[in-house]
Amino acid sequence: MRALTWHGKRDVRVDTVPDPRIRDRDDVIVKITTTGLCGSDLHLYEVLGAFLDPGDILGHEPMGIVEEVGPDVTSLRPGDRVVIPFNISCGLCFMCDRGLHSQCETTQVHEHGTGASLFGYTKLYGQVPGGQAQYLRVPFGNSLPVRVPDGPPDDRFVYLSDVLPTAWQAVEYAAVPRGGSVAVMGLGPIGDMSCRLAAHRGAGTVIGIDLVPERLERARRRGVHTLDVHQYGDGLADAVRALTAGRGPDAVIDAVGMEAHGSRIAAAAQGITTLLPDSLAAALMKRAGVDRLSALHTAIELVRRGGTISVSGVYGGAADPLPLLTMFDKQLTLRMGQANVRRWVDDILPLLTDGDPLGVEDFATHRLPLEQAPDAYEMFQKKQDGAVKVLFTP
Repeated sequence: MRALTWHGKRDVRVDTVPDPRIRDRDDVIVKITTTGLCGSDLHLYEVLGAFLDPGDILGHEPMGIVEEVGPDVTSLRPGDRVVIPFNISCGLCFMCDRGLHSQCETTQVHEHGTGASLFGYTKLYGQVPGGQAQYLRVPFGNSLPVRVPDGPPDDRFVYLSDVLPTAWQAVEYAAVPRGGSVAVMGLGPIGDMSCRLAAHRGAGTVIGIDLVPERLERARRRGVHTLDVHQYGDGLADAVRALTAGRGPDAVIDAVGMEAHGSRIAAAAQGITTLLPDSLAAALMKRAGVDRLSALHTAIELVRRGGTISVSGVYGGAADPLPLLTMFDKQLTLRMGQANVRRWVDDILPLLTDGDPLGVEDFATHRLPLEQAPDAYEMFQKKQDGAVKVLFTP
């Protein structure tokens, strides 16, 4: 089959690789019809090479048609249409039973002390072949895949793999009171969808903050109050307070993470890790703070006293400094974590089968053949051509 594989920093290629096969009795093989390019994939493209091997298959936002099922699979059959959650969860363990599927005890990566395994996402999370490919082996075939109805286009459902549950959890964790206010840092796919969901779930004021004109305009068209970081500069906090009765929003969602534009020192540290031997780079990233934290520090500054910060953007440093005095003084609540995809599916599915209130069918800005994936990674990383969400057809 053809698959998108990692070969080094900013070096991904579409190669011919062996087809996946049934290994365990409850496996299924899915023929991928649509698969997404995620902002988290850029972490692999740019800074997390120490935890990858050449030839690793990337991607964690797939959907498709069941091609083959293992002998113990009873809930699916060939021909069923399914979406595959990005975190690999058994659905039966202590953590899954509590809705913490991203912490699944069956697939935790004990070697690295991390949570549930992820498709297409480094040794830290199991080094499981990913979904930017023509076929994908999926374990836990009776509980992990999300069966979706035939008929509507893939665009209606593919975001159940990551974007929708990640944004839903970001809004849920933000705990925005009905009629209250929320500021969203970063208007990439997760930030954009978080704005849409916050408004749909009853937020009175939704503020979107970014520095890419196309992303700001895209959110503005859906009724979001947008603020350009470049335009407001040091006056950003004052602009946000002016929209929120002078005190700041009830909640701030940080949908930026380690890709934030900020500290040159942290950016240089990220770059240095890519030049070191893998063993040294991995040790540095596990033990040092190498993130650019400007978005998170801004969130702490913006949110009102007694408010909530919800972090959905991925950070990679193990010792990042935080202004705990300020956080304590402001009496802030901080919630974060990988999305527990399976936890939120039942809440989200009605929004996809009864009309399209979130605008998912036109959410993608680019639809490309998988063979063009290397160029798409570069375009997305450089924020060119108005790229917000890229979908591939294998």
